[in-house]
This record gives sequence, structure tokens and C-alpha cells, in this order.
Amino acid sequence: MKEALREAQKAFKKNEVPIGCVAVLNDKVIARGHNIRETKQDPLAHAEIICIKKAAKKMGGWHLNNIVLYTTLEPCLMCAGAMIHAKIRNVVIGANSPDNGAGRLLKKYNVKLTRGILKKECRGLLKEFFGKLREKEGCPSG
Repeated sequence: MKEALREAQKAFKKNEVPIGCVAVLNDKVIARGHNIRETKQDPLAHAEIICIKKAAKKMGGWHLNNIVLYTTLEPCLMCAGAMIHAKIRNVVIGANSPDNGAGRLLKKYNVKLTRGILKKECRGLLKEFFGKLREKEGCPSG
């Protein structure tokens, strides 16, 4: 999860929502990704999607059932769907997403979820990002 947090920090520095993701095979990181939706003006450029695509390229196929995916925030519906279609069996989540998280969908498809790993750090980075964004936009913090 520390590597996923490093990816999230890269997104933060680019003024992107700080979410990071890494794919691990046999205790080795084989792919990385962080949000670049604003940079690329691409609604699909989520950390998880980017990481899954890189992992598939590295593995030479789209069946990723042997990897463990680490993501700093509970995946959205689109990313959860991509995980299911890629046959990912294990997902490790930093912070829960009360509004947009699709962990229940992953569980429905028998994906093993591990939650709350480095939760404080993952949540803290998101809180800092959105606090700065509100400041910039002149919104009261809350």
C-alpha cells in the first residue's frame, strides 16, 4: 500500500484526485497507476484502470487472477467492473468510499477484499487535496 500511496502523491502533485494503485505478483510490483483524468481529459483515466491495463500488458494477457491489486481508495463501479472482467481475485483497499465505492459488487463476485490498510494516510491525502481545492475555489472548509 505504501507504493500505491506514492502513486497517489504523484496524482496530488499534478492537481489530480490523489488515488494510486499498484498490481503485485509474487510480492513484486508489476504495474502502477495514478489518476490522470484532468491531465488527459479522459473520464476513464482512473488509477485502477491504468494499472490494470499495464498489468495485462506486462502479463501478456488480460486474465489477472494471480495478482493482488492495491488501491488507496475503494474502487468506483467502473473500476470494480474492470477488476471483475480482468478476473482479479484479491483487492486491498486503503480508505473506504462511502459515496462511490463498489466494494459490495466486488464481494458479490467473490473478490477477496482487505480494507483499511494505511487508511489514515490514504484518507489524509484525500482530505488535504479536497481542502486545498475548496480553499482555491473560495469555499468554506467543512
